[in-house]
Amino acid sequence: MKLETTTAKISYVAGLTLLLTTLGCWVVLGLHGSSPLLSTAEAAMKDETFAKVAARGGLAEIKLGKLAKDQGSSEAVKTFGTRMVAEHANAGGMLKEAAKEEQIGLPTDISPRDQATYDRLSKLSGADFDRAYAQEMVKDHQQDLRDFQREANHGNDDVIRGFAAETVPMIQQHLEQAKEMLKTVSPPSSRKTTGNSSRQARGH
Repeated sequence: MKLETTTAKISYVAGLTLLLTTLGCWVVLGLHGSSPLLSTAEAAMKDETFAKVAARGGLAEIKLGKLAKDQGSSEAVKTFGTRMVAEHANAGGMLKEAAKEEQIGLPTDISPRDQATYDRLSKLSGADFDRAYAQEMVKDHQQDLRDFQREANHGNDDVIRGFAAETVPMIQQHLEQAKEMLKTVSPPSSRKTTGNSSRQARGH
C-alpha cells in the first residue's frame, strides 16, 4: 500500500510539474508572439515621426530660403535661397502625397528650434547674415542626410521609405552646394581686421 501511495505521489508531482512547465511555455510563447505586433507598432511610429520631422524641416528650409533671398548680400546666398524655396516646396508636395496615402497627419508649422534660428538670422545683415546662413545650411543638410538615409535604408513603411530614398540625392546635392556657398561668402574676420588696421595707419 505504501508503495502504491508513493508511486501515486510521484505521478501526481510529475503531472503537476508537466502542467506548470506547459503553462510556462505557453506564457513565454504568448509573449514572444506579441513582440512582432509591438515591433510593427514601434516601426510605424518611427516612420510617422520621420515624416513629421521631414515636413517641418522642409518648411524651415523654405522659410529660411525666402529670408536668404531678401537679406542675403551674396549672389551665392540669394541663388541658394531661391533653390531651397523651389526644391523643398516640390519635395514637400511629394511628402504630402505619401503621408496622405499612409494616413499620416503632417505639421503645418516649423519647429521651435527652427523658429529660433529664423529669428536669430533675421536680425543679421550683409556678410554676417551670409556666413551664418551658409553655416546653418551645411549643418541642417548634414543632419537631414543622415535622417533620410536612415529611413531609406531601414524604414518599414514602403511609401515613406520610398519618398526618403527618392529625396536623398537632392539633399546630397544641397549639402555640396551649401559647402561651396560657405567657402565663397564673406572674407575671414582676420582680413577685416587687417583692412581696418591699414585704414587706421593711413589715417595717421
